[in-house]
Amino acid sequence: MRTPQYTVTGKDVQAHATHLCRKHLGLRDHGRKCTASTLLSVLCYAAARITSLAAACKSLLGAPSYQATHDALLATLPPLLQLQLRLNRALQGDLPQALRRRRQPLAIDLHLIPYHGSHLHQEDEIYRSQAKSGTSHFHAYATAYVIRKGCRFTVALTYVRQGEPLQAVIQRLLRQAAKASVRPRYLLLDRGFWSVGVIRYLQQGHHPFLMAVPCRGRKAEHPKGPGGTRVFAYYKSSAWAKYTVTDKEQRKATVAICVKCRNRRGERGKHGREALVYAFGGGLKPSSYQWVKETYRSRFAIETTYRQLGQARIRTSTRDPLLRLLYVGLALLLRNVWVWLHWEVLSHPRRGSRRLDLGQLPFRAMLLWLQHLAEELLGVCDQVHADRPVLT
Repeated sequence: MRTPQYTVTGKDVQAHATHLCRKHLGLRDHGRKCTASTLLSVLCYAAARITSLAAACKSLLGAPSYQATHDALLATLPPLLQLQLRLNRALQGDLPQALRRRRQPLAIDLHLIPYHGSHLHQEDEIYRSQAKSGTSHFHAYATAYVIRKGCRFTVALTYVRQGEPLQAVIQRLLRQAAKASVRPRYLLLDRGFWSVGVIRYLQQGHHPFLMAVPCRGRKAEHPKGPGGTRVFAYYKSSAWAKYTVTDKEQRKATVAICVKCRNRRGERGKHGREALVYAFGGGLKPSSYQWVKETYRSRFAIETTYRQLGQARIRTSTRDPLLRLLYVGLALLLRNVWVWLHWEVLSHPRRGSRRLDLGQLPFRAMLLWLQHLAEELLGVCDQVHADRPVLT
C-alpha cells in the first residue's frame, strides 16, 4: 500500500504560530481594527521582512497605523517580568516528550544586541560590554538551548540587566527549563561565564559543566614567565590539571582543567601547535581529551540560533525594553516552530531515529510563507505619492 502523502502550507504554519501566541502571550483585541489576529499578522510580517513595525504597517494596506499598533501592544502586553514568563511558556509549548524523559545537554549563552541610545526607566536596562558595532551599550538576553539532533529548541529566555551576577542568570534559566521538565545532563558555557561566582554556584548545586577558559595572565616574555591561565596556552601536549580562580574580593574556586593540544595544519593560515583550554566540574567526568573538545564544539550550535534570531527579529529604535523583549521572544518562538515542524511533521520515520532534511523547508522560506499570508490578508501598498509624474 502506498504511504499517504500530506501537504504543509503556510496557513498551517501561521495557524500553529498564532495558536501558541494567543494561548501563551494572551494578546487581546484592542479596538475594531487592532484585533489580536491582525496584530500577530503584522508582527509576523515585520519579523519575516526583518524590518520595523512602522515599515510593516506602512507596507500593508489593511493594517492599522503604526501609532495604533504601538498603542495596542502597550495596552495588551503585561509588565516585563510577566511577559518573560509568558514567552517562556510559549517557547516550551511544543517541546517533544523525548526531551523530558531523560536529561539533556544544555548550552547557555548571552546574546547582546547593540544599542545607541539611553535608558527608558532605569540605568541598569543597558548592559555594558566590550565594544561591538560601534557601541559598548547593549540590550542583553540569555537563553538556554537543548543540544540534541533534531530537537534543538530554545527552552528558556531571560532579560539580563547591567551588574546582575551571571550565576543568578543561570539559576533563572535552569528554573525556567525545569518548569518544562527539561533537566540538564551537563551545561556548556562560553568563556564569558568564567568567574568565581558562577563556578561556585555550579559546584555547590552539583550541576555538571564544561566551559572555555579565557587566556589571562603574564606572557612568556615576562621575566617571571607566563602566569595565570596563560600558562596552559603554552602546553605542547594534552594534559589534565587544576586551577584556582581568585576574584577581586579574594574569593576562590578550584576547577579541573583539560588542555587539548592539536596541530593547526595551516588552518586559516596558521601553523604549529594550538592548546585549547577547558574547565569542568560539578561531577562531570570526561572520558578523554577528544571527548571534551567535541562536546564543547557542539555548543557552537547556539550561535546558529542567534543568527536565525537575527533573521526574524523585528528592527526597532524604541527605548522600551518591553517591546524589545517581545521582538526577541517572537523571533525565538518562530524558530522553535520551525524546529517543531521538522521534528514532528517533516521528518521521515526510520529504524533507530528519524531522518531530518532541513533543506526541505529552510527557516527563511517559512518566514516568506508568513510574509505572503500577511500580504494576502491585509493587502500590499505598492505605490508612493510624488510631486511629478514618471517620465517614460
